[in-house]
Amino acid sequence: METSSPVSFYWIIFIGTVILSWIVQSLLQSKYKKYSRIRISSGLTGADVARKMLLENGIADVQVTSVRGKLTDHYNPVSRTVNLSEGVYAGNSIMAAAVAAHECGHALQHAKGYAPLKMRSTLVPVVSFASQWVMWVILAGLLVVNTFPHLMLLGIILFALTTLFSLITLPVEINASSRALAWLNETGITNYETHPMARDALKSAAYTYIVAAISSLATLFYYITLFTRRH
Repeated sequence: METSSPVSFYWIIFIGTVILSWIVQSLLQSKYKKYSRIRISSGLTGADVARKMLLENGIADVQVTSVRGKLTDHYNPVSRTVNLSEGVYAGNSIMAAAVAAHECGHALQHAKGYAPLKMRSTLVPVVSFASQWVMWVILAGLLVVNTFPHLMLLGIILFALTTLFSLITLPVEINASSRALAWLNETGITNYETHPMARDALKSAAYTYIVAAISSLATLFYYITLFTRRH
């Protein structure tokens, strides 16, 4: 009965986060579709918004580019590029302006040496390695946990790094959205009617990172519980 308790708890959390993740993704897709139909009064495209925000914040060494896909927008601190999906790059909607400004928010973080972004960037190569091997190490560790417990412990440490990355991502994303919304409001690109829409759009995107962090924490707790009970 005792050994099944952490497993049962984990599956409750796991199923709950899967359902929550599906709800959040559905909500994000719905918001994306809704706010992509509402144009901003200035007629600026996402690319225009991004270049304007960078310029007005004194950032001249970051390029704005278009990438394929939907919701593939991201800032690359290595290549110093704000990469906008095709719909955001060429669109002149509330969603396009909000997403473009959000990604430029990361460029501002980079330029100002925002500590959580620096920490996340430092972790990228480590987390990339950990993500590739963690499941294999944990699986092998579970099989030999009684004879070679250090292998399971190594797997937990690797997974803890991915969890740390998820947690650090939260303030990075929330801060980027705050910078974006403040700038959109100050410049008048959004007004009393459209600003709440931009905030709602970015809030929906932030929920995906929150759910990912909760899921990662629950899984880490499960692995730690398995290790402590079997070792």
